[in-house]
Amino acid sequence: MNEDAARAEAPGPAGRNWAGNLAYRAQQLHEPRSLEELRDVVVREPRLRALGSRHSFTDVADGDALVSLDRMPGDIEVDADAGTVRLPAGTRYGTLAAALHERGWAVHNLASLPHISVAGAVATGTHGSGDRSGTLATAVRGLELVTADGEVVGVGAAQAAGDGAVARQLPDVDLDAAVVGLGALGVVTAVTLAIEPTFDVAQEVYPGVPWDDALADLDAVTGSADSVSLFTDWRSGAIGQVWRKSRVVAGWEPRTSLLGVPRSTVELHPLEDVDPRSTTAQLGVPGPWHERLSHFRMEHTPSHGQELQTEYLVPREHAVDAIGALRRLGPRLAGALLVSEVRTMAGDQQWLSGAYGGPTVGFHFTWRLDVDAVAALLPHVEEALGPFSPRPHWAKLFTVSGAGSPTALRAAYPRFDDFRALAARLDPQGRFHNAFLERHGLVG
Repeated sequence: MNEDAARAEAPGPAGRNWAGNLAYRAQQLHEPRSLEELRDVVVREPRLRALGSRHSFTDVADGDALVSLDRMPGDIEVDADAGTVRLPAGTRYGTLAAALHERGWAVHNLASLPHISVAGAVATGTHGSGDRSGTLATAVRGLELVTADGEVVGVGAAQAAGDGAVARQLPDVDLDAAVVGLGALGVVTAVTLAIEPTFDVAQEVYPGVPWDDALADLDAVTGSADSVSLFTDWRSGAIGQVWRKSRVVAGWEPRTSLLGVPRSTVELHPLEDVDPRSTTAQLGVPGPWHERLSHFRMEHTPSHGQELQTEYLVPREHAVDAIGALRRLGPRLAGALLVSEVRTMAGDQQWLSGAYGGPTVGFHFTWRLDVDAVAALLPHVEEALGPFSPRPHWAKLFTVSGAGSPTALRAAYPRFDDFRALAARLDPQGRFHNAFLERHGLVG
Protein backbone atom coordinates (compact mmCIF):
# COMPACT_ATOMS: atom_id res chain seq x y z
CA MET A 1 0.00 0.00 0.00
CA ASN A 2 1.69 3.22 -1.17
CA GLU A 3 -1.01 5.74 -0.27
CA ASP A 4 0.71 6.66 3.02
CA ALA A 5 3.52 8.29 1.06
CA ALA A 6 1.06 10.18 -1.11
CA ARG A 7 -0.71 11.58 1.95
CA ALA A 8 2.45 13.31 3.15
CA GLU A 9 2.98 15.14 -0.12
CA ALA A 10 1.58 18.55 -0.97
CA PRO A 11 -1.29 18.10 -3.43
CA GLY A 12 -1.20 19.34 -7.01
CA PRO A 13 -4.00 21.32 -8.70
CA ALA A 14 -6.49 18.47 -8.20
CA GLY A 15 -6.11 18.62 -4.42
CA ARG A 16 -6.88 15.51 -2.40
CA ASN A 17 -9.35 12.69 -2.66
CA TRP A 18 -12.57 12.58 -0.63
CA ALA A 19 -10.97 10.89 2.37
CA GLY A 20 -7.90 13.11 2.34
CA ASN A 21 -5.44 10.19 2.44
CA LEU A 22 -4.30 10.77 -1.14
CA ALA A 23 -2.72 13.96 -2.50
CA TYR A 24 -3.02 13.92 -6.29
CA ARG A 25 0.50 14.39 -7.59
CA ALA A 26 -0.51 15.52 -11.10
CA GLN A 27 0.65 19.07 -11.82
CA GLN A 28 -1.89 19.58 -14.61
CA LEU A 29 -5.67 19.42 -14.21
CA HIS A 30 -7.57 19.92 -17.46
CA GLU A 31 -11.28 20.77 -17.44
CA PRO A 32 -12.40 20.73 -21.09
CA ARG A 33 -15.76 22.20 -22.04
CA SER A 34 -16.22 20.31 -25.30
CA LEU A 35 -15.36 17.02 -26.89
CA GLU A 36 -12.89 18.75 -29.21
CA GLU A 37 -11.09 20.28 -26.24
CA LEU A 38 -10.90 16.86 -24.62
CA ARG A 39 -9.51 15.26 -27.77
CA ASP A 40 -6.87 17.97 -27.95
CA VAL A 41 -5.88 17.34 -24.32
CA VAL A 42 -5.58 13.60 -24.96
CA VAL A 43 -3.23 13.99 -27.91
CA ARG A 44 -1.14 16.75 -26.23
CA GLU A 45 -0.47 15.07 -22.89
CA PRO A 46 2.11 12.26 -22.95
CA ARG A 47 0.35 10.59 -20.01
CA LEU A 48 -3.17 11.37 -18.83
CA ARG A 49 -5.74 10.00 -16.41
CA ALA A 50 -9.45 10.78 -16.04
CA LEU A 51 -10.52 12.01 -12.60
CA GLY A 52 -14.06 11.24 -11.40
CA SER A 53 -15.73 12.13 -8.11
CA ARG A 54 -12.51 11.63 -6.10
CA HIS A 55 -13.99 8.81 -4.06
CA SER A 56 -11.20 6.34 -4.81
CA PHE A 57 -8.98 5.60 -1.83
CA THR A 58 -6.15 4.38 -4.08
CA ASP A 59 -4.17 6.26 -6.73
CA VAL A 60 -6.07 4.48 -9.52
CA ALA A 61 -7.09 7.86 -11.00
CA ASP A 62 -3.82 9.74 -10.42
CA GLY A 63 -1.10 10.35 -12.98
CA ASP A 64 1.22 12.84 -14.62
CA ALA A 65 -1.77 14.93 -15.78
CA LEU A 66 -5.48 14.67 -15.01
CA VAL A 67 -8.64 15.53 -16.87
CA SER A 68 -12.00 16.19 -15.20
CA LEU A 69 -15.17 15.87 -17.25
CA ASP A 70 -17.32 17.88 -14.83
CA ARG A 71 -17.58 20.81 -17.26
CA MET A 72 -18.29 18.73 -20.34
CA PRO A 73 -21.72 19.35 -21.89
CA GLY A 74 -24.32 16.66 -22.37
CA ASP A 75 -27.83 15.61 -21.47
CA ILE A 76 -29.38 12.56 -19.91
CA GLU A 77 -31.15 10.97 -22.89
CA VAL A 78 -33.74 8.22 -22.38
CA ASP A 79 -34.54 5.85 -25.24
CA ALA A 80 -37.80 4.29 -24.08
CA ASP A 81 -37.99 1.92 -27.05
CA ALA A 82 -34.52 0.52 -26.41
CA GLY A 83 -34.90 0.62 -22.61
CA THR A 84 -31.66 2.56 -22.23
CA VAL A 85 -30.34 5.90 -21.06
CA ARG A 86 -27.25 7.67 -22.42
CA LEU A 87 -25.50 10.11 -20.10
CA PRO A 88 -22.27 12.10 -19.78
CA ALA A 89 -19.62 10.01 -18.06
CA GLY A 90 -19.17 12.43 -15.17
CA THR A 91 -22.85 12.28 -14.12
CA ARG A 92 -23.33 11.34 -10.46
CA TYR A 93 -25.66 8.46 -9.70
CA GLY A 94 -27.83 10.69 -7.51
CA THR A 95 -28.32 13.14 -10.38
CA LEU A 96 -29.08 10.33 -12.82
CA ALA A 97 -31.50 8.64 -10.42
CA ALA A 98 -33.56 11.77 -9.85
CA ALA A 99 -33.77 12.46 -13.59
CA LEU A 100 -34.78 8.89 -14.39
CA HIS A 101 -37.39 8.67 -11.64
CA GLU A 102 -38.98 11.93 -12.80
CA ARG A 103 -39.46 10.31 -16.23
CA GLY A 104 -40.76 7.04 -14.83
CA TRP A 105 -37.56 5.00 -15.10
CA ALA A 106 -34.94 3.38 -12.86
CA VAL A 107 -31.65 1.51 -12.92
CA HIS A 108 -31.53 -1.92 -11.35
CA ASN A 109 -29.22 -1.14 -8.44
CA LEU A 110 -27.24 1.57 -6.67
CA ALA A 111 -24.09 1.65 -4.56
CA SER A 112 -24.05 2.77 -0.92
CA LEU A 113 -23.28 6.33 -1.98
CA PRO A 114 -25.19 8.21 -4.71
CA HIS A 115 -22.43 10.84 -4.89
CA ILE A 116 -20.08 8.80 -7.10
CA SER A 117 -19.78 9.25 -10.86
CA VAL A 118 -21.25 6.65 -13.18
CA ALA A 119 -18.12 6.23 -15.29
CA GLY A 120 -15.81 5.99 -12.28
CA ALA A 121 -18.04 3.51 -10.47
CA VAL A 122 -18.40 1.07 -13.36
CA ALA A 123 -14.72 1.39 -14.33
CA THR A 124 -13.65 0.23 -10.86
CA GLY A 125 -16.22 -2.55 -10.43
CA THR A 126 -18.38 -0.84 -7.78
CA HIS A 127 -21.30 -3.10 -7.11
CA GLY A 128 -24.37 -2.40 -4.99
CA SER A 129 -26.00 -5.42 -3.43
CA GLY A 130 -28.38 -8.32 -3.92
CA ASP A 131 -28.23 -12.06 -4.50
CA ARG A 132 -30.06 -11.60 -7.79
CA SER A 133 -28.54 -8.26 -8.80
CA GLY A 134 -25.41 -7.79 -10.84
CA THR A 135 -22.83 -5.10 -10.16
CA LEU A 136 -23.44 -1.57 -11.41
CA ALA A 137 -21.33 -2.34 -14.46
CA THR A 138 -23.75 -5.07 -15.58
CA ALA A 139 -26.23 -2.33 -16.52
CA VAL A 140 -23.81 -0.89 -19.09
CA ARG A 141 -24.90 -1.38 -22.69
CA GLY A 142 -22.38 0.91 -24.34
CA LEU A 143 -19.38 3.17 -23.82
CA GLU A 144 -18.01 6.09 -25.80
CA LEU A 145 -14.40 7.00 -25.24
CA VAL A 146 -11.52 9.01 -26.60
CA THR A 147 -8.60 6.71 -27.34
CA ALA A 148 -4.89 7.49 -27.26
CA ASP A 149 -4.85 8.96 -30.78
CA GLY A 150 -7.77 11.31 -30.01
CA GLU A 151 -10.33 9.25 -31.90
CA VAL A 152 -13.88 8.98 -30.55
CA VAL A 153 -14.89 5.32 -30.49
CA GLY A 154 -17.81 3.29 -29.24
CA VAL A 155 -18.07 -0.12 -27.65
CA GLY A 156 -21.40 -1.92 -27.42
CA ALA A 157 -24.55 0.14 -27.91
CA ALA A 158 -22.76 3.49 -27.98
CA GLN A 159 -24.46 6.30 -29.86
CA ALA A 160 -23.38 9.41 -31.75
CA ALA A 161 -20.87 11.36 -29.69
CA GLY A 162 -22.04 14.92 -30.37
CA ASP A 163 -19.89 17.99 -31.09
CA GLY A 164 -19.89 16.96 -34.73
CA ALA A 165 -17.95 13.77 -33.99
CA VAL A 166 -19.37 10.32 -34.54
CA ALA A 167 -18.13 7.44 -32.46
CA ARG A 168 -16.57 4.76 -34.65
CA GLN A 169 -17.70 1.40 -33.31
CA LEU A 170 -15.05 -1.10 -32.24
CA PRO A 171 -16.70 -4.41 -33.14
CA ASP A 172 -13.62 -6.38 -32.14
CA VAL A 173 -13.68 -5.10 -28.53
CA ASP A 174 -15.91 -7.04 -26.16
CA LEU A 175 -18.03 -4.82 -23.92
CA ASP A 176 -17.26 -7.17 -21.04
CA ALA A 177 -13.58 -6.35 -21.56
CA ALA A 178 -14.02 -2.59 -21.59
CA VAL A 179 -16.56 -1.70 -18.90
CA VAL A 180 -14.38 -2.34 -15.84
CA GLY A 181 -11.50 -0.68 -17.67
CA LEU A 182 -9.72 1.22 -14.86
CA GLY A 183 -9.12 4.11 -17.25
CA ALA A 184 -6.53 2.06 -19.14
CA LEU A 185 -8.32 2.02 -22.50
CA GLY A 186 -9.16 5.70 -22.95
CA VAL A 187 -11.17 8.57 -21.48
CA VAL A 188 -14.82 7.51 -21.27
CA THR A 189 -17.08 10.39 -22.32
CA ALA A 190 -20.54 8.81 -22.28
CA VAL A 191 -22.18 5.69 -20.88
CA THR A 192 -25.35 3.90 -22.03
CA LEU A 193 -27.19 1.97 -19.31
CA ALA A 194 -30.14 -0.42 -19.29
CA ILE A 195 -33.17 1.00 -17.49
CA GLU A 196 -36.50 -0.34 -16.29
CA PRO A 197 -39.80 1.18 -15.11
CA THR A 198 -39.54 2.98 -11.79
CA PHE A 199 -40.39 1.04 -8.64
CA ASP A 200 -40.76 1.52 -4.90
CA VAL A 201 -38.53 0.04 -2.21
CA ALA A 202 -38.98 -0.41 1.52
CA GLN A 203 -36.02 -0.61 3.88
CA GLU A 204 -36.00 -2.35 7.25
CA VAL A 205 -33.23 -2.63 9.84
CA TYR A 206 -32.80 -5.44 12.36
CA PRO A 207 -30.23 -4.87 15.14
CA GLY A 208 -28.50 -7.71 16.94
CA VAL A 209 -29.23 -10.78 14.80
CA PRO A 210 -27.11 -13.64 16.26
CA TRP A 211 -24.31 -14.74 13.95
CA ASP A 212 -24.96 -18.41 14.67
CA ASP A 213 -28.57 -18.10 13.56
CA ALA A 214 -27.65 -16.18 10.41
CA LEU A 215 -24.87 -18.60 9.44
CA ALA A 216 -27.14 -21.60 9.89
CA ASP A 217 -28.80 -20.53 6.62
CA LEU A 218 -26.95 -17.53 5.25
CA ASP A 219 -28.60 -17.90 1.85
CA ALA A 220 -32.02 -17.44 3.45
CA VAL A 221 -30.84 -14.22 5.11
CA THR A 222 -29.18 -12.62 2.09
CA GLY A 223 -31.98 -13.81 -0.19
CA SER A 224 -34.76 -12.49 2.05
CA ALA A 225 -34.85 -9.14 0.24
CA ASP A 226 -33.63 -7.61 -3.00
CA SER A 227 -30.62 -6.13 -1.20
CA VAL A 228 -29.27 -7.21 2.19
CA SER A 229 -26.34 -5.77 4.15
CA LEU A 230 -24.82 -7.17 7.32
CA PHE A 231 -23.00 -4.55 9.41
CA THR A 232 -20.58 -5.96 11.97
CA ASP A 233 -17.50 -5.24 14.08
CA TRP A 234 -16.36 -8.89 13.69
CA ARG A 235 -16.09 -9.22 17.48
CA SER A 236 -19.63 -9.53 18.78
CA GLY A 237 -21.65 -12.72 18.75
CA ALA A 238 -24.38 -10.81 16.95
CA ILE A 239 -24.51 -8.87 13.70
CA GLY A 240 -24.73 -5.18 14.59
CA GLN A 241 -27.43 -4.42 12.03
CA VAL A 242 -29.06 -6.25 9.11
CA TRP A 243 -30.40 -3.86 6.47
CA ARG A 244 -33.05 -5.28 4.11
CA LYS A 245 -34.20 -3.41 1.00
CA SER A 246 -37.24 -4.92 -0.75
CA ARG A 247 -39.02 -4.00 -3.94
CA VAL A 248 -42.65 -3.25 -3.14
CA VAL A 249 -44.76 -5.51 -5.33
CA ALA A 250 -48.33 -6.77 -5.16
CA GLY A 251 -48.86 -8.62 -1.88
CA TRP A 252 -45.73 -7.21 -0.24
CA GLU A 253 -45.92 -6.62 3.50
CA PRO A 254 -43.20 -5.36 5.86
CA ARG A 255 -41.61 -7.92 8.13
CA THR A 256 -41.82 -7.47 11.86
CA SER A 257 -38.87 -9.73 12.69
CA LEU A 258 -35.88 -11.53 11.21
CA LEU A 259 -34.75 -14.78 12.83
CA GLY A 260 -36.76 -13.76 15.88
CA VAL A 261 -35.19 -10.29 16.14
CA PRO A 262 -37.73 -7.44 15.96
CA ARG A 263 -37.42 -4.72 13.35
CA SER A 264 -36.00 -1.44 14.66
CA THR A 265 -38.65 1.16 15.40
CA VAL A 266 -36.14 4.02 15.07
CA GLU A 267 -33.86 4.89 12.19
CA LEU A 268 -30.24 3.84 12.61
CA HIS A 269 -26.84 4.71 11.15
CA PRO A 270 -24.39 1.83 10.67
CA LEU A 271 -22.12 3.59 13.17
CA GLU A 272 -23.58 3.87 16.64
CA ASP A 273 -22.20 7.35 17.30
CA VAL A 274 -23.48 8.95 14.08
CA ASP A 275 -26.82 10.69 13.58
CA PRO A 276 -28.98 8.69 11.11
CA ARG A 277 -30.25 11.79 9.30
CA SER A 278 -27.74 11.12 6.52
CA THR A 279 -29.12 7.62 5.87
CA THR A 280 -31.96 6.72 3.53
CA ALA A 281 -35.44 6.19 5.01
CA GLN A 282 -36.02 2.99 6.98
CA LEU A 283 -38.85 1.64 9.20
CA GLY A 284 -40.40 -0.35 6.34
CA VAL A 285 -41.97 2.73 4.76
CA PRO A 286 -42.14 2.34 0.94
CA GLY A 287 -40.63 5.06 -1.20
CA PRO A 288 -38.97 5.68 -4.57
CA TRP A 289 -36.15 3.28 -5.43
CA HIS A 290 -33.47 5.97 -5.50
CA GLU A 291 -34.37 7.08 -1.98
CA ARG A 292 -33.85 3.59 -0.52
CA LEU A 293 -31.34 1.54 -2.56
CA SER A 294 -28.36 3.67 -1.51
CA HIS A 295 -27.50 3.73 2.18
CA PHE A 296 -26.96 7.49 2.23
CA ARG A 297 -28.89 10.51 0.99
CA MET A 298 -27.57 12.58 -1.89
CA GLU A 299 -28.06 15.82 0.05
CA HIS A 300 -25.89 14.77 3.00
CA THR A 301 -22.15 14.28 3.45
CA PRO A 302 -21.32 10.70 2.42
CA SER A 303 -20.88 8.10 5.11
CA HIS A 304 -18.60 8.98 8.04
CA GLY A 305 -16.41 11.43 6.13
CA GLN A 306 -13.15 10.89 7.98
CA GLU A 307 -12.40 7.32 7.01
CA LEU A 308 -10.51 4.86 4.84
CA GLN A 309 -12.06 1.92 3.02
CA THR A 310 -11.04 -1.56 1.94
CA GLU A 311 -13.05 -4.31 0.26
CA TYR A 312 -12.40 -7.85 -0.89
CA LEU A 313 -14.73 -10.00 -2.97
CA VAL A 314 -14.71 -13.80 -2.82
CA PRO A 315 -16.77 -16.55 -4.47
CA ARG A 316 -20.09 -16.99 -2.73
CA GLU A 317 -19.48 -20.63 -1.86
CA HIS A 318 -16.76 -19.50 0.57
CA ALA A 319 -18.97 -16.97 2.39
CA VAL A 320 -19.48 -18.85 5.66
CA ASP A 321 -15.84 -19.91 5.97
CA ALA A 322 -14.62 -16.41 5.12
CA ILE A 323 -16.92 -14.91 7.74
CA GLY A 324 -15.50 -17.33 10.28
CA ALA A 325 -11.95 -16.30 9.40
CA LEU A 326 -12.76 -12.62 9.81
CA ARG A 327 -14.54 -13.20 13.11
CA ARG A 328 -11.40 -14.88 14.43
CA LEU A 329 -9.42 -11.85 13.31
CA GLY A 330 -11.93 -9.40 14.80
CA PRO A 331 -10.13 -8.55 18.07
CA ARG A 332 -7.02 -7.54 16.12
CA LEU A 333 -9.06 -5.08 14.01
CA ALA A 334 -10.76 -3.37 16.93
CA GLY A 335 -8.59 -0.26 17.23
CA ALA A 336 -8.81 0.74 13.58
CA LEU A 337 -12.18 -0.56 12.37
CA LEU A 338 -15.27 1.64 12.39
CA VAL A 339 -17.61 -0.92 10.83
CA SER A 340 -17.58 -3.73 8.29
CA GLU A 341 -20.31 -4.63 5.81
CA VAL A 342 -21.07 -7.96 4.13
CA ARG A 343 -22.98 -7.82 0.84
CA THR A 344 -23.70 -10.23 -1.99
CA MET A 345 -24.06 -9.89 -5.75
CA ALA A 346 -24.80 -12.02 -8.78
CA GLY A 347 -21.94 -13.14 -10.98
CA ASP A 348 -20.99 -11.60 -14.32
CA GLN A 349 -18.53 -12.05 -17.19
CA GLN A 350 -16.74 -8.69 -17.10
CA TRP A 351 -13.04 -9.36 -17.23
CA LEU A 352 -11.90 -7.27 -14.25
CA SER A 353 -15.09 -7.41 -12.21
CA GLY A 354 -14.82 -8.70 -8.65
CA ALA A 355 -17.91 -10.80 -9.42
CA TYR A 356 -16.45 -12.42 -12.54
CA GLY A 357 -17.52 -16.00 -13.02
CA GLY A 358 -20.24 -16.51 -10.42
CA PRO A 359 -22.14 -15.34 -7.31
CA THR A 360 -19.94 -13.30 -5.02
CA VAL A 361 -19.78 -11.98 -1.46
CA GLY A 362 -18.08 -8.71 -0.61
CA PHE A 363 -16.35 -7.88 2.68
CA HIS A 364 -16.13 -4.13 3.11
CA PHE A 365 -14.13 -2.41 5.86
CA THR A 366 -14.61 1.20 6.92
CA TRP A 367 -11.52 2.21 8.88
CA ARG A 368 -10.57 5.16 11.01
CA LEU A 369 -8.51 7.72 9.13
CA ASP A 370 -5.21 6.23 10.28
CA VAL A 371 -3.14 5.25 7.25
CA ASP A 372 -0.35 3.58 9.24
CA ALA A 373 -2.73 1.45 11.33
CA VAL A 374 -4.68 0.32 8.26
CA ALA A 375 -1.48 -0.45 6.34
CA ALA A 376 -0.36 -2.67 9.22
CA LEU A 377 -3.67 -4.56 9.32
CA LEU A 378 -4.27 -5.20 5.62
CA PRO A 379 -1.73 -8.05 5.35
CA HIS A 380 -3.56 -9.84 8.16
CA VAL A 381 -6.96 -9.34 6.51
CA GLU A 382 -5.58 -10.62 3.21
CA GLU A 383 -3.97 -13.60 4.93
CA ALA A 384 -7.29 -14.48 6.61
CA LEU A 385 -9.11 -14.30 3.26
CA GLY A 386 -6.23 -15.82 1.29
CA PRO A 387 -7.68 -19.36 1.06
CA PHE A 388 -10.77 -17.93 -0.66
CA SER A 389 -9.10 -16.19 -3.63
CA PRO A 390 -9.95 -12.59 -2.62
CA ARG A 391 -10.27 -9.94 -5.31
CA PRO A 392 -9.63 -6.42 -3.96
CA HIS A 393 -11.92 -3.57 -4.93
CA TRP A 394 -9.81 -1.54 -7.36
CA ALA A 395 -10.66 1.83 -5.78
CA LYS A 396 -10.12 0.83 -2.16
CA LEU A 397 -6.99 0.13 -0.15
CA PHE A 398 -5.13 -3.16 -0.53
CA THR A 399 -1.53 -4.32 -0.58
CA VAL A 400 0.78 -4.76 -3.54
CA SER A 401 2.58 -7.66 -1.86
CA GLY A 402 -0.52 -9.78 -1.16
CA ALA A 403 -3.92 -9.74 -2.85
CA GLY A 404 -2.83 -6.88 -5.09
CA SER A 405 0.34 -8.44 -6.43
CA PRO A 406 0.45 -9.14 -10.17
CA THR A 407 0.76 -12.84 -9.41
CA ALA A 408 -2.28 -12.90 -7.12
CA LEU A 409 -4.36 -10.77 -9.49
CA ARG A 410 -3.49 -12.98 -12.46
CA ALA A 411 -4.66 -16.01 -10.48
CA ALA A 412 -7.87 -14.28 -9.35
CA TYR A 413 -8.86 -12.89 -12.76
CA PRO A 414 -8.85 -15.47 -15.58
CA ARG A 415 -8.91 -12.71 -18.23
CA PHE A 416 -6.11 -10.68 -16.63
CA ASP A 417 -3.62 -11.24 -19.45
CA ASP A 418 -6.35 -10.69 -22.06
CA PHE A 419 -6.99 -7.28 -20.53
CA ARG A 420 -3.29 -6.45 -20.61
CA ALA A 421 -3.20 -7.34 -24.30
CA LEU A 422 -6.27 -5.21 -25.04
CA ALA A 423 -4.80 -2.20 -23.20
CA ALA A 424 -1.55 -2.58 -25.14
CA ARG A 425 -3.43 -2.71 -28.44
CA LEU A 426 -5.63 0.34 -27.77
CA ASP A 427 -2.88 2.36 -26.06
CA PRO A 428 0.46 1.22 -27.54
CA GLN A 429 2.30 4.31 -26.28
CA GLY A 430 1.10 3.93 -22.71
CA ARG A 431 -0.64 7.31 -22.73
CA PHE A 432 -3.14 6.15 -20.09
CA HIS A 433 -0.64 4.30 -17.90
CA ASN A 434 -0.02 5.35 -14.33
CA ALA A 435 1.77 4.05 -11.25
CA PHE A 436 -1.29 2.11 -10.06
CA LEU A 437 -1.68 0.13 -13.28
CA GLU A 438 2.04 -0.56 -13.47
CA ARG A 439 2.40 -1.52 -9.81
CA HIS A 440 -0.36 -4.13 -10.04
CA GLY A 441 0.77 -5.51 -13.40
CA LEU A 442 -2.29 -4.38 -15.34
CA VAL A 443 -0.17 -2.83 -18.09
CA GLY A 444 3.21 -3.88 -19.42
